Amino acid sequence: MQKVEVKVLDKIIKQTIAAVEKGKSQIYDIYEAARTESENIRKDLERAKQEAAEIIIQVDELEKKERRARLRLAEVNRNFRVYSEKEMRQSYEEVENIRVELAVAREQEKNLRRHRDDLEIRLRTLKETLLRAEGLVSQVGAALGFLGNHMETVLNQLENIQQRQSFATKIIMAQEEERRRVAREIHDGPAQAMANVVFRAEVCERLIGTDITRARTELKDLQEQIRGVLKETRKIIFGLRPMTLDDLGLTPTIRRVLDTMQDRTGILVEVAVMGDEKRLETHIELGLFRIVQEALNNVEKHAKAKSVWVRLDFRHENISVMVEDNGQGFDSEANGGSTESFGIMGMQERIALLEGELTIKSRPGKGTKVFIKVPLNQA
Repeated sequence: MQKVEVKVLDKIIKQTIAAVEKGKSQIYDIYEAARTESENIRKDLERAKQEAAEIIIQVDELEKKERRARLRLAEVNRNFRVYSEKEMRQSYEEVENIRVELAVAREQEKNLRRHRDDLEIRLRTLKETLLRAEGLVSQVGAALGFLGNHMETVLNQLENIQQRQSFATKIIMAQEEERRRVAREIHDGPAQAMANVVFRAEVCERLIGTDITRARTELKDLQEQIRGVLKETRKIIFGLRPMTLDDLGLTPTIRRVLDTMQDRTGILVEVAVMGDEKRLETHIELGLFRIVQEALNNVEKHAKAKSVWVRLDFRHENISVMVEDNGQGFDSEANGGSTESFGIMGMQERIALLEGELTIKSRPGKGTKVFIKVPLNQA
């Protein structure tokens, strides 16, 4: 594979960041324009509502006036000998004038109502545009943060450009594989179940009018199925980003992962906590969790272990974690300790971002020990 110069990669990164920043600026301009137009339309809508209310009152008054004029005209017609020709003509003209005025007012009311409805539709559309623009600005900002804060670190930490290219390729492959896995889980789990829920809901709807007892039974079964869908969905969400990590912290999340692993595989698990357990900074908890998660994935996929132990040691200046299994192991000293495993490369990359230390010791038939140490209070 032809090597690419570091300067070329740096140039590409800078150009990418500049393009993303320009896109963010353009999105923000669209947002501001939409916000300004939304405010103008809101004001126009308020005026249109006020004018529509006024014309509605005017139409009501004219309709009352027309009824009185017609009653007057009817009275004049019935008593034509009492009223003069001039009075009769005035009554006719009054009715005709009011009818014309009423027709004009009704047309104005119709136009104002249409204009008001159009403004309301435009305002709703602009609000949706504003929400989408806000989301895009947030996403682009996150991308800029990643590019600005982490890309240079990634480039500096990888041993050579060829390894960077290989690592980037494996990242893409892993991302696609993860997407396929999640899509497969959703398709085979919640998606199939929800389709069945819809079908059974239709059955219940038909049964309500004919067999209420069976409808109740079907609804109970439907509730259980929905609970199962919810449980499966939560399981998928937990695999993507455990909520317990934000709510409870590192240790409870690791315990839950280990319990799930034991239920799924039968591997015996044990967690030990030393020192004063405490919450850590979010990026440290997330980085440590992903490293431990990858170590446990390796145990499950490759170690053929019967037991795995996780020990966390909380100190004032650092936190250390050890993941040990009694599996088949491997020669960690082969090739000078280097490895082509994408999982281990990812662990090394994460520990480098945390400015910590990662040591893997293993022998064939002797299991594997993964030592992790991350400094705290780096500031």
